[in-house]
Amino acid sequence: MSAFFANAVVQLVLYATFFYMILLWIAAAYWAFRDMRDRTENPLLPFLATGLIILFLPFLFPLGIVVYRVVRPPERLGDVYERNLAEEALLAEVEAIKTCRMCDRRVDAEWIICPWCRQRLKRVCPNCERLVGLDWSLCAWCGKDFERPAVERVPQAAANPAPVSAPAVSSAGSVVPRPAGGIVPGESVVGR
Repeated sequence: MSAFFANAVVQLVLYATFFYMILLWIAAAYWAFRDMRDRTENPLLPFLATGLIILFLPFLFPLGIVVYRVVRPPERLGDVYERNLAEEALLAEVEAIKTCRMCDRRVDAEWIICPWCRQRLKRVCPNCERLVGLDWSLCAWCGKDFERPAVERVPQAAANPAPVSAPAVSSAGSVVPRPAGGIVPGESVVGR
C-alpha cells in the first residue's frame, strides 16, 4: 500500500485533489459572502456566512454550504425591491381609476355628474369654464377664488365723481353757488 502512495502519479493526483478542494473551499466562502451581500442590508451577515464556510474546513465545506443554504434569506434584495415597485405601480394604477363616491362605479375624469346615481363629481369654473374639483377653493387655470364673492364693478362715472368747483363770486361780492354744469348765469366761459 505504501508503494501505491509512493508512486509519482498517485502523489500528483493527491496533491491536485488537495489543492482543488482548497480552491473550492475558498470559492464557496467567496460565493457565500457575495450571495449574503445580495440578500441583506446588514453589513455583518456576509462576513458571518463566509466564516461559516471557512469553519467547516476544506474537506467538510459542502456541509457548511448546506447549512448556509438553509439559514440564508429566501429572496435577494433586488427581487424584494422589484416586487415592491410592482406593488406600488399596481396601487397607483388602482388609485388612478376614478370611481364615484356614492355608487363606487367607474367614472370618466371628464364627467361632471355620475350617470348612475347622479352624484356631482366636478364643477365648471364660472370664469374660464374648465372642470375643477368640488373641494378646490380656487381654479388652478385662471385663479378665480371660489370662496370670495365676486366684487361688483362700479361704473366709471360713479367711481370718479366730477370735481367740485369753487363757488363763484358775484360782482356785488356775494357768493353764488355753482350749478351742476359749473357755469353761473352771466359768467363768461372765457373767464374761467
